[in-house]
Amino acid sequence: MCRRETLLFNLKYEGWKRCVQMSSAQVQEAEKKEGKEEKVQQAQQQAPAPKKTLKWGIVHIYSSYNNIIVHVTDLTGAETIARASGGMFVDAGRLEPTPYAATRAASYAMEVAKQKGIEAVHIRVRAPGGVKARTPGPGTQAAIRAIARSGVIIGRIEDVTPLPHDSVRRKGGRRGRRV
Repeated sequence: MCRRETLLFNLKYEGWKRCVQMSSAQVQEAEKKEGKEEKVQQAQQQAPAPKKTLKWGIVHIYSSYNNIIVHVTDLTGAETIARASGGMFVDAGRLEPTPYAATRAASYAMEVAKQKGIEAVHIRVRAPGGVKARTPGPGTQAAIRAIARSGVIIGRIEDVTPLPHDSVRRKGGRRGRRV
């Protein structure tokens, strides 16, 4: 072998070939690396590691200033897996939107969902929206915390409150609500 030789060197990550000037020692080193990479690729092809696929669901949290509803569905949103509301866990109507009721509702819904095989969830938070309140109620944060503590994997948390581009007329008449 001469001191320097021209070698057609395949650049794997860029997907094209180019001609590179290399010394004989560099050529031997490159050949060794290619041999190691081929062995690693063959080993990966022979014994593929079994990947554990998670069963995903979506948790819809509707939180207003009057109640909170936690609804667990499959990824399409068509099949209901579990649902609970703040009113299921407290007696007085004024306590339905509280963080306590939200925590109880979320932990109950996640318990039922885990029994049915849900291992990971995306969370969608919704406020009444439209001409009504655009901010979620007081129990939203507590519900998300309860879902995190339940032991499922959380994927995405997104706000899906319907926001109008223009709007319909708000209720209350021309002079507004007179208290």
